[in-house]
Amino acid sequence: MKKIILTGDRPTGKLHVGHYVGSLKRRVELQNSGEYDDIYIMIADAQALTDNADNPEKVRKNISEVALDYLSCGLDPEKSNLFVQSYVSELTELTFYYSNLVTVSRLKRNPTVKSEIQMRGFNASIPVGFFTYPISQAADITAFKATTVPVGEDQLPMLEQAREIVRSFNTTYDEVLVEPKALLPENEICSRLPGTDGKAKMSKSLGNCIYLSDEPEDIRKKIMSMYTDPDHIRIEDPGKLEGNTVFTYLDAFCKDELFAEYLPDYSCLQELKDHYTRGGLGDVKVKKFLYSVIMEELSPIQARRKELEKDIPAVMEILHKGSIKAKEVAAGTLSEVKHAMKIDYFD
Repeated sequence: MKKIILTGDRPTGKLHVGHYVGSLKRRVELQNSGEYDDIYIMIADAQALTDNADNPEKVRKNISEVALDYLSCGLDPEKSNLFVQSYVSELTELTFYYSNLVTVSRLKRNPTVKSEIQMRGFNASIPVGFFTYPISQAADITAFKATTVPVGEDQLPMLEQAREIVRSFNTTYDEVLVEPKALLPENEICSRLPGTDGKAKMSKSLGNCIYLSDEPEDIRKKIMSMYTDPDHIRIEDPGKLEGNTVFTYLDAFCKDELFAEYLPDYSCLQELKDHYTRGGLGDVKVKKFLYSVIMEELSPIQARRKELEKDIPAVMEILHKGSIKAKEVAAGTLSEVKHAMKIDYFD
C-alpha cells in the first residue's frame, strides 16, 4: 500500500510561528524524507467559509498569502501537491454520502467540535456546515486514500471520527476506503505554541501572533512585550519558567549552537534556564536572545517570500496545477465509492 499524507490549513489569515513550529516545519521534513509516495497539502477554503460565509473576500485574499507561506517555508510543488479545496468538487459529494453514516448525537459528542463551538460562541446558532466539519474532513482524507494525517492531540477526536466513517462505509458497502493513522508532533511544546500574551492560543483578533511575514522590527516589538513571569520584577529575583512565554518559545526555536554567536556566556538553554530560576538574569536579555533565535529561523523564509511576492500569478498557477491533479485523484475515489454504493447507474 502506498504511504500518503493529507494535511492543510484554513485560509483565514497569514500563517504565524505557531503554524510553523506546529506543522509547516514538520511537513517540509516529511516531504524531504522520501518516506511517502504522495503528499497532499490543502488550502481548506471551503471549510473556512463554514464560519466566514458572510466574508468570502477574507478567505479569497488569504489563498495567495497561505500559498506564499507554504512555498517560502520550503514546501516544493515537485514533491508535495498543493491545492485549493473548493476546486475539488468531489469532496463535497463524498461529504454528502458520508453524512448518512453519522448521527447528530455523534457529531455533538466530538470534543473538538464542542470546544470550537464554545470558542466561537455559536451555541444553538451553529452553521450546519461548521457542525458537519468532521464529515467534510473525512471526505478530504479518504478522497486521497491518505494513510497518514499529521495532527496535534486536540485534533485526534476529528481523526477518530474519520476512521469511524471509513469503517462504517467499508462494512456497509465494500472495502474501498483507507483508514488513516495520526502522526503526532515529536516536540509537544510545538504542538500548540501560546500567543505572545501568554494566552493558550494565537489569534489574529487578540493581536498576539508573530506572523511569518512580519517585518523584523515588528517581530522585535512583539517579543519585547512578551508575557513572562509577573513576579520577576527585579533582575535579582528568581524567575519561574512555567507559563513564561519567552522560555516556551525558546523551547520551540532554540538550538544550543546559537549560544556561541548570540549569547556566549551560556553553552545551552538549560544553563540559561538555571540562571533565570535562581535569579540574576533579566527578562530583557532573554528576550533579545529570543529575537536573535527567531530571526535566525525566519530570515531565510522571509527572503524567499519577498522573491515569490514578485510573481503572484506564478504562485497561483502552482495551486491551479495542484488542484487539477487533486481533482483527478478525488474523482477516481468517488467513482469507486459510487460503484460500492451501487449508484453508478450509467457507467
